[in-house]
Order: sequence, then C-alpha cells, then structure tokens
Amino acid sequence: MDALVIRGPAKLEGSIPVSGSKNAALPLLFSGLLFDKPVRFENVPRLWDIETTLKLLGEMGTESQWDKEAGTVDLAPRILEPVAGYELVRQMRAGILALGPLVAKHGRAKVSLPGGCAIGARPVDYHLSALEKMGVEVKVDGGYIHAEVRGRLKGAEIRFPQVSVTGCENIMMAAALAEGTTTIRNAAQEPEVVELGKFLQLAGAEVEGLGTSTIKVTGGKLTPPASFRICPDRIETGTWIAIAAATRSAITITNTDAKQLESVLAVFRQMGLGIEVSDHGDEIAIKPVEKYSPVVVETEPFPGFATDMQAQLMAALCQADGVSRIKETIFENRFMHVAELRRLGAQIEILGNEAVIRGGVKLKGAPMMATDLRASASLVIAALSAEGESRVSRIYHLDRGYQKLDRKLASLGARIDRITE
Repeated sequence: MDALVIRGPAKLEGSIPVSGSKNAALPLLFSGLLFDKPVRFENVPRLWDIETTLKLLGEMGTESQWDKEAGTVDLAPRILEPVAGYELVRQMRAGILALGPLVAKHGRAKVSLPGGCAIGARPVDYHLSALEKMGVEVKVDGGYIHAEVRGRLKGAEIRFPQVSVTGCENIMMAAALAEGTTTIRNAAQEPEVVELGKFLQLAGAEVEGLGTSTIKVTGGKLTPPASFRICPDRIETGTWIAIAAATRSAITITNTDAKQLESVLAVFRQMGLGIEVSDHGDEIAIKPVEKYSPVVVETEPFPGFATDMQAQLMAALCQADGVSRIKETIFENRFMHVAELRRLGAQIEILGNEAVIRGGVKLKGAPMMATDLRASASLVIAALSAEGESRVSRIYHLDRGYQKLDRKLASLGARIDRITE
C-alpha cells in the first residue's frame, strides 16, 4: 500500500493545470449504458474511480478504450448481463449510477448496494422510490437492488426529500429513455448535474431547468454525440487554493472554471487570500498574505460551500489568526480527519456537527492515516505547512479523486515522495 512522505514547510511556485472532473466523469461514463452507438469522452481524469467504473462496465459487456495520456475514453455500449457486482460497486459510491440507465435501457438491473468513503449515511432510498414512481418494481435482497419494469418507464413527478446528487443523476438518465416527462423537484444544482444534462440534451433528450431546483426531462430516442469534453474539477481547483493558502505560496491555477467556485472563492477571500480571476475564468492566480482572518462557514448543497471542500479548508484555517468554525450539514461523519490533524499539533475541537479551529499554532510533522478522499487531501495540505517530515498512509483514497497530486506538487517545488509501506 502506498504512502506519501512530505517534508515541510513547503514554498510552492508556478502554475498547475486542473484535471477533468471526477464527479462529472463518473455519471457521464455510466450514461453510456443508454446507447447503442459508441461515444467518446474527452478530458477524462486519470483516477482509480475511473478505472473501477470502466472495469464495472466491462463486466457487463461494454468495451472501452482509455488513452490515459490523451485523457480520452471510447465506449462501445454492449450489455451481456445488466448486473453491477459487489466487488467493484463496494469500492465507490458512484456504482449506484448503473441502476437508472440499466433498467431504462434493458428493463431490468441487479446492482449491489454501494460503498465508497465512510463519511456517513447516504441512503439509496431516494433512487428507489423515484424509480418506483416511474413504474419500476424494486426489491432489496442479499445486498443487491433488483429492479425490473415491463415496457418503457413512465414519466413521473418526483420530489426528493433532500438534495441528492447521485439520486438526481440516476433519475435524469432513466428519464431520458422514459415515456413522457419526468419532473424532478428539489433537484441538485451542482455543475456536474448540469454537465450530465447538457450531454443528455446533445443525445436527444429534452432537458429543462438545469442549474435550478426543478429539472424536467422528456425522454425520446437517444443518439450520443460523437464526443463530449468533461468540465474541469472544481474540487481539485479548491484544493489547490487551500494548498496555496496553507503554504503561503503564489501559484496560478489553469484549465479551471471560476464560475463553479463562487462560494469557495468568497470564503478564501474572507480569510484575506489574494485571488485574481482571468477574464474568461479559466485561470486563478493566488497571492497569499502573512496573516489570515478566521471565518465561520457552513457546508451546503451547491451553490453553497461544498462539503467536499470542508476538510481542505480546515487544514488551511490552521494558519489563520483566531478561532474559525465550520458546521457540517451534509454528512454526519465527515470530521474523521480531525484526529489526524491533531497529530500535527492542530487545535481543533468537535462540538456536535461543528468544528472549532484555533489557528496560529505551528504544526509539526507526524505520521497520519487517511480515512476518505477529501480527508486525505487535508492531511497533505497540513503536512505541506508543517515543520519536519510527515507520512500520509492509505493514499489510495487520494488516488480515487486526484490525478497525480504528488507529481503536480513536486513540479511546484514540494519535497514529496511516494513510497510503498
């Protein structure tokens, strides 16, 4: 198992390109199950979750060619058996996204209950109840979701009890082949949902209300576009901003989209970080300052501050003067990185679903263990700002969502090595 050895404090300099969005790429790859013709996706990030997804699609019969250097994936959809098995689905939450397209295209599906990061309950009940409203018979047995429909799915009125990104994406894909119009209320507004909607539009579905809380999808005959370019990863962009802040380094982030990051940029500007955005929003220049102000933040669904940026912000706030507070409202178990940050000397107290960070304390290197994807990024950030050597173990979590983060950091001047433990 790999680990990262980091010698801090780091002083970084230069520009760094952002990879394609993991959270956009995964539903787009699963949407390939809706078609009879090949489709190419561009700007696909080189990540473990992408590899797992392609293996899962391959087990069903779909052929794929992944040019990792060029960042392209060519899918030739073919289903021998509409089954998403436990061994691969347990490794990532996004495996549930096979359910909607499979049952819509093939009339039945057997999908393992999902796994992924252990950051709290993320029930699939919303997915299942929505599909039932569209005419699907659903039962859960032996750790698998069994879904079947006679004929085509029917458009339906669906209201999610709370915002669910994967729930919304699953139903959008199913609705693209359903008869009539499906209205999704309390829909997710995340950029990744918008990307999926744009792709379905190009494929022939009528999709209205993207980026709002009400999305309408009218199904029809689908033909995929010849190619589709995946948007930049907004969470990777936010992570680089946190890295620059924590290490007080001037770096320029390229190949990004600042429009997707307004809430994140607002919080870092409130800290006092200098941020300059290019006219087209595709470059963000970070200019740190000597003293940072504390902030009070609450995670929210998009367009609010993303829960996927909570851990990285916390690591950066260890450098702020005064007391900051972060309230986590999305997942109930997303402070597992706090115990590891304390190993570096961070003064963080957990009060229910709120973290109280007393900044301005010098961090010192120590061994740490990653517990989930974004937690692993926060440990790397803290290690870069700490004095001395740190080791971050179990970085397979990091590799699930960040393309060659260690190499990118090294290109900016970080003293970082990947080792096998």
